[in-house]
Amino acid sequence: MSFQAPKGVKEYVPPQASTFYAIRAAFAETARRAGYAHLETAVFEDTQLFARGVGESTDVVSKEMYTFTDRGGRSLTLRPEFTAGVLRAVLEYGLHRGQLPVKVWTDGPVFRAEAPQEGRYRQFFQLDLEAIGSEDPAVDAETIALAWQWYSAIGLTQVRLLLNSLGCKECRPIYRARLQEFLRALDLDEPTRARIEINPLRVLDDKRPEVRAQLEGAPLIGDHLCPDCKAYHDRVKQFLADLDIPWQDAPRLVRGLDYYTRTTFEFDHPLLGAQSGIGGGGRYDGLSEAIGGPPLPGIGFGLGLDRTVIALDREGVALDTPPRCEVYGVALGDEAARAMFRLLSELRAAGVAADMAFGGKGLKGAMKGADRSGARFALILGERDLAAEAVQVKDLTTAEQTEVPLAQVVDVLKGKVQ
Repeated sequence: MSFQAPKGVKEYVPPQASTFYAIRAAFAETARRAGYAHLETAVFEDTQLFARGVGESTDVVSKEMYTFTDRGGRSLTLRPEFTAGVLRAVLEYGLHRGQLPVKVWTDGPVFRAEAPQEGRYRQFFQLDLEAIGSEDPAVDAETIALAWQWYSAIGLTQVRLLLNSLGCKECRPIYRARLQEFLRALDLDEPTRARIEINPLRVLDDKRPEVRAQLEGAPLIGDHLCPDCKAYHDRVKQFLADLDIPWQDAPRLVRGLDYYTRTTFEFDHPLLGAQSGIGGGGRYDGLSEAIGGPPLPGIGFGLGLDRTVIALDREGVALDTPPRCEVYGVALGDEAARAMFRLLSELRAAGVAADMAFGGKGLKGAMKGADRSGARFALILGERDLAAEAVQVKDLTTAEQTEVPLAQVVDVLKGKVQ
């Protein structure tokens, strides 16, 4: 076969796909219990939504977006993140006119043109959760807590929470000016110097060692918070402490997108090396206005499914995933195949995972298929069994075999596998 998946695309196939599905299902349940409704958004959007919302000076917009012109001459972009598109949908469908905050979550593939490496892909998968329409420290803490509880629910024990505040429109301009003054005196390349004038906080997010070494003495946003922002940040910490959620103060944490204000956070996993960030988010109180909406505060996060799968593997966590097959049917003869086909349909309707041997295989070949399926029980049905209106039920763990009337087999197997 001459085709392969495009470079930088991470795909999940059995059996690993069952882990991928299980952690998504666990997140869906965590969000549901907290009152978050699921929504699906467009995979591609008007390019200007990201340019205005995410920020033209960010690496995401300036270097990493997959942008194309459609047949109507419109500039469209595969989503590089979820928040701008989710907020656009909330505004477009008027969800903000109802109960606030609007609490929603979504998931799916996200696209960035980056150099592929383990944990960093061009198509990657995220879980996204947003609370829109409330400026309350309790909402910030709830958002963080839900991600923390999900990581715990799936068995991760080494996740670290990094926490910072980026201030507001009152105190950040003062800090911005002092940071610019500091950065202008450094030995930086021209693209970085241009960034100093557009968004100097983004320089603090530079991962290059030669740049980071020069940033050691940079002024910190935490030392420049106004009284309101400091009080807000302290309240967020109080709520987290009430839930016994530990955090590390991260005074240089700025995240990679322009829309963040006040609370900002990241989840880090020490066993992932250079790509240790497995999720993060923050408050974005000015984003709605930036994309043409009314003033509407919000907070949310994106959690990386791909890196979470890697973290589970590094910690040696094996999730208890539902079996793909619990009962495997072996039919010997045409009439037996018809009866087995009906029987499997009844088992599935009763909540039992069931499969069967296809292609008219003999007993030996069909039983090999039963072993490979991972099923606990095999149903063996031949012409003599049909005449007796019974089926042979074989326990593939103990090799014990019993005859069960056809009319009772569904109830018998339900009791054994559930």
